[in-house]
Amino acid sequence: MKLKVCGMKYPDNMLEVASLQPDYLGFIFWKPSSRFFNSTLADIPNNIKKVGVFVDSPLEDILEKINQYGLQTIQLHGKESPEFCKELRQAYKPISEATEKELEIIKVFSIKDNFNFSVLEAYEEVCDYFLFDTKGKLPGGNGYAFSWEILKKSPSKKPYFLSGGIGLEEIEKIKDFLQRPESKYCYAIDVNSRFESAPGLKEVEKLKDFKKEVMSFK
Repeated sequence: MKLKVCGMKYPDNMLEVASLQPDYLGFIFWKPSSRFFNSTLADIPNNIKKVGVFVDSPLEDILEKINQYGLQTIQLHGKESPEFCKELRQAYKPISEATEKELEIIKVFSIKDNFNFSVLEAYEEVCDYFLFDTKGKLPGGNGYAFSWEILKKSPSKKPYFLSGGIGLEEIEKIKDFLQRPESKYCYAIDVNSRFESAPGLKEVEKLKDFKKEVMSFK
């Protein structure tokens, strides 16, 4: 089970969180977000993948941020089409031999009381992962969870990130979920606002406790 900590904003805090060795650190490049990243990137270990989170951004903007920050993974949190995902992958050019790896693409789908899982089919071949988040006023970071039971209806075998209002209070719920059939393709847990003292400022001790309890469970 992988861990993604999203909404990173402050360099010193990045280093503190990176010391916990999460698998992914997410940086939000959507200007209306209170966690909008437009700062200096800390010297994060290479084994932690840097994720750029975008909401209906032009292709050129995404490619610019990939090169500027050395992003290895792109998370698309808007209404991006399958064609856009394909175009992004084809347009990606590694900036050096050291980064000569395939770009990972995560496509986000927001869920509330119900969801039409048939929309996933068109994205199966153009994305590496799906991410299921809570549908709310904002594209992400709304701070509350959707009912994970709805994932029973998903026909997809694509590995996915589970997101949306996950905090320390959900540890037992997550452990229960990870023993159920619908968690078979759950690849990572994505956390954000429930581990903050302020937008973008993560509480490291809480993250440490969460990682210890959950990440070794499955």
